Amino acid sequence: MASSLYLYLLVLVLGGALQASVDGHLSHEILARQKADRVKKLPGQPEVGFRQYAGYVTVNESHGRALFYWFFEATHKPHQKPLLLWLNGGPGCSSIGFGATEELGPFFPRKDGKLKFNPHTWNKATNLLFVESPVGVGFSYTNTSSDIDQLGDTITAKDSYLFLINWFKRFPQFKPHDFYIAGESYAGHYVPQLAEVIYDHNKHVSKKLHINLKGFLIGNALLDDDTDQRGMVSYAWDHAVISDRVFFDIKKACNFSVEPVTDECNFALGEYFAVYNIIDMYSLYAPTCEDDANSSTTSFVARQLPLIRGNVSPKIFSKFPAWRKRPTGYDPCASDYTEVYLNRPDVQAALHANVTNIPYPWTHCRYFSISHNFFFFFFFLVAILTFFYNMKIQ
Repeated sequence: MASSLYLYLLVLVLGGALQASVDGHLSHEILARQKADRVKKLPGQPEVGFRQYAGYVTVNESHGRALFYWFFEATHKPHQKPLLLWLNGGPGCSSIGFGATEELGPFFPRKDGKLKFNPHTWNKATNLLFVESPVGVGFSYTNTSSDIDQLGDTITAKDSYLFLINWFKRFPQFKPHDFYIAGESYAGHYVPQLAEVIYDHNKHVSKKLHINLKGFLIGNALLDDDTDQRGMVSYAWDHAVISDRVFFDIKKACNFSVEPVTDECNFALGEYFAVYNIIDMYSLYAPTCEDDANSSTTSFVARQLPLIRGNVSPKIFSKFPAWRKRPTGYDPCASDYTEVYLNRPDVQAALHANVTNIPYPWTHCRYFSISHNFFFFFFFLVAILTFFYNMKIQ
């Protein structure tokens, strides 16, 4: 027992010495900025041995545009681990709300308002960075309201790139690390488009601005509206969610490659979505959340809105009221716990979030605010993926 304790303390001392050595090469200005973003401990957080940081990175000074981030160093030897940026989709959904606090981050909110440690957190393998993008999502903001009307794939990729450039200036010790981008669903756009911007800039920028991109990962990627929407209908039919009649009515009436849809298609899709009022679209065999005791008003309202789950937002499907929030994970009320937690003033203060006092509560997705005029870019996504595959980028 004594020898085990000695080894544990030795590892802590050596790890601290290595980190101190890394920190010792940073300027006082950089150390001060990192210290300002350091999250010492969140309300209800269990004790952990890794560092975490959160705050804002400006991507457009003149417009007052800034993206909110939350960063977790790896649980062990962060100086030797890669850096991974995680992006959720929507468009208009939060990587903090889904990725960080319900999927792959180290802390998950509980019903009692405390945090539980996620034993499967990805920061056991990598330094883990989450960003709420584009502006208007979560705590990210702009002081120029017209920015919201200009949002689209191109601006999102550009702002995400500028975020990375400025974030690396704040955390230069992670700049030499192998860098990966990962995400799900509409991140099927965000991830390869950001990778392309990085690749293009790397060809002519100085070494100081070079990003060490090694690869990217996309789960359940939204790449093509026609294929994705037909696939979702087939999936529902294959799993006996919809009847043969509804399936063949949709197949006969709907052409997902064109808009606007016909009245017959709208009616058939209405029958399709009616089923998802009573079951979870994203977890067919899991129960839905029946506990409103811990739900915030905004969470209740959000359940009435078309969309949420920060995964897929096909343009035709997203117009139906049943395309709504569905909780995730083993606890079907997990999204409610997250929304309550992130709207607490003490939590926002600990995260250095909501510094501009945004005039609306934090929500998982701000779909109508973000994507009503969102400029989707479906062309060449497969070509981008093929290009990187041929370039041997992982």
